[in-house]
Amino acid sequence: MLFKQLFEPVSSTYTYLLACPETGQCALIDPVIDTTKRDLEILQALDLKLTYTIDTHVHADHLTGALKLKQLTGSQICYPAMDQFSCVDIGLREGESFSIGNIELHPLFTPGHTDTHHCYIVNDQTHTLLFSGDALLIDACGRTDFQQGDATSLYHSIRDKLFTLPDETLVYPAHNYEGRFISTIAQEKKRNPRIKESTSLEDFTTIMNNLDLPYPQKIDFAVPGNHMCGQCPPDVPEEFRAPCNPYDQG
Repeated sequence: MLFKQLFEPVSSTYTYLLACPETGQCALIDPVIDTTKRDLEILQALDLKLTYTIDTHVHADHLTGALKLKQLTGSQICYPAMDQFSCVDIGLREGESFSIGNIELHPLFTPGHTDTHHCYIVNDQTHTLLFSGDALLIDACGRTDFQQGDATSLYHSIRDKLFTLPDETLVYPAHNYEGRFISTIAQEKKRNPRIKESTSLEDFTTIMNNLDLPYPQKIDFAVPGNHMCGQCPPDVPEEFRAPCNPYDQG
């Protein structure tokens, strides 16, 4: 399996490239519209054609690159099936594995940050990789104060599903704001300041209800735009409109 971790600095978003050398199929997990040019250049340099884009959830801090990449490459758009968006080509469900060539992707329903959030698990025969979206971050977890977020649901998603994965499972989150790249289930169970193995539901709920985080800068256009798989709504402010413009492949 060919694997790359890519970073978009404005929203501190990680995008993950997975490719199957045997078949040439590849996917981008949580692509960002702002980095479409970069992603296409990486695909070209690796002699890959994009087969799928896969989102973990409806993002509030950026527009997904799913639709723009589909328009440019013919890739298929994958989202959690329960979102039921008309723009989606393939709905992903817990209990139903999804193939990227010879790579098996296993969706895991993990509500709490949003009500339809999914993580994705891949076993490359050497390691188990968890693409945890915004559910579990490095020494943190996703906020629960918008988009049908719910602290109790997130607690159970992390404690009852993610923390039951093998300790050596590699955790690749959708964001990091402090220059960190990777964690493990063992580390998060031991030292995550919001939710560790010993944290009670009551304590977690108190922590989450008192985060006092700022209102996401792009949420008012990102959420409706991501319901359309990354289509730019007409009310995108001028300062954020550049990625919405047609991309000249030269």
